[in-house]
Amino acid sequence: MAFTLGMDFFNNATYSSFADAMLPHTRNTYWHEFDEISKYNVSLNYFEKLWAAWYAYMGNDVLATGIMSFVMHETVYFGRSLPWIIIDQIPAFNKYKIQNHKIPSAKEQWDCAMLVLLSHFTVELPQIWGFHPMAQYFGLSTTVPFPSLLTMAYQIAIFFVFEDTWHYWMHRAMHWGPLYKYIHKIHHQYSAPFGLAAEYASPIEVMVLGLGTVSGPILWCAITKDLHILTMYVWIVLRLFQAIDAHSGYEFPWSLHHFLPFWAGADHHDTHHEKFIGNYSSSFRWWDYCLDTESGPEAAKRRRDKKLAKAKKAQ
Repeated sequence: MAFTLGMDFFNNATYSSFADAMLPHTRNTYWHEFDEISKYNVSLNYFEKLWAAWYAYMGNDVLATGIMSFVMHETVYFGRSLPWIIIDQIPAFNKYKIQNHKIPSAKEQWDCAMLVLLSHFTVELPQIWGFHPMAQYFGLSTTVPFPSLLTMAYQIAIFFVFEDTWHYWMHRAMHWGPLYKYIHKIHHQYSAPFGLAAEYASPIEVMVLGLGTVSGPILWCAITKDLHILTMYVWIVLRLFQAIDAHSGYEFPWSLHHFLPFWAGADHHDTHHEKFIGNYSSSFRWWDYCLDTESGPEAAKRRRDKKLAKAKKAQ
């Protein structure tokens, strides 16, 4: 039997008020909740017990999810960006830098981090806080035990495809004159991107492109009534990794697109920043390939070859 969390569970608890949630020290400790859950839910694994204890300790789903989601987002974003900051300072890695004559300075990294932080607190935090009640309305689950790895894997694969499609069309639209000038140009401040710059963008762009990340799971949840918030968390982590790595500016022999040719990767997006056009997709290459919006020397050569072949055929 699942250990049920959620508003129905906490409505019957004596400490479910928002005030209590804001003052957890007035109740039992987190580890007391963990011990109680461990005592009566022996079938749960260790991580499921940690999860259940957090919600029981906080006593308020929106607060518990909001804090966990925001802390996770900040930890992953800056934690994943840190290795690229370090790599930028190691000369041995310069041979893998796509635009190796453009190394971001410490000031550029700092200025970028400050704007990203401002965006996180003013734009993304309200969205993160509002996600739980909206998703729960459509049937989001916060219960334990967790969904199977297979369930999480195929749902996340669907979210990747949905987000990539949304990103392609919205990103391509943002390269239209006025939208580029007043919205998207901020993101193109750095013609040679670096990890921290993944979310360096105007508030409008953050909201528009971010909608593709969250609307896919919400739509899936509304239709199937089958989505666990842990799946959403894993999806967000993978999406952040993808976005940061795509902006890293480094192309390695072991980069993923060498093994998955349809994967975009850093070389795909770095060219977009260098040329300011084409390569609009986020995770995959198929939209750019099918709609002939690829950028870079290889794509230009293919177009020339296709044009020459067409001219010869017409003769």
